[in-house]
Amino acid sequence: MKVVYRLLFILHVFVGIGAMAGGLAAISNPYKPLGMPVEPLKNSPFSNYLIPGIILFVIIGLGNVFSALMLHFKLRFQGYISSIFSWALVIWIVVQCIILNGVVFLHVLFFCIGLIEAVLSAIILFEQRLFPTNIIISFYKGIRKSNVIK
Repeated sequence: MKVVYRLLFILHVFVGIGAMAGGLAAISNPYKPLGMPVEPLKNSPFSNYLIPGIILFVIIGLGNVFSALMLHFKLRFQGYISSIFSWALVIWIVVQCIILNGVVFLHVLFFCIGLIEAVLSAIILFEQRLFPTNIIISFYKGIRKSNVIK
């Protein structure tokens, strides 16, 4: 289990710091963050990168750093928090691909990282036997028990 916690911690820190840097770049220069022109936003609800930058910084960046801190201090609901921000990353990437009407390598990479974070978060939820994994475990044990009796 230590490997799960360490890997998830590293992924959350990596994503969090990267998202905070990207979000800060978009907030400080919303018309050309890191050299990205605003033209890809022409079919989106945004005229510049300010609002996406704020969302990236706060939700993806600070959220993943918060998740890493929850894991580091082994707080009770770390599995839930980690899961929430893992799926937030996956959703962010999907929405970003739809808005920009394209997929590049970084989209695929961070989509996969988000899925890996989600799986590792689920492992923690199963280990801690928290809802809804406790129901799944009870159901599985019930099925095994009924098969043994027959």
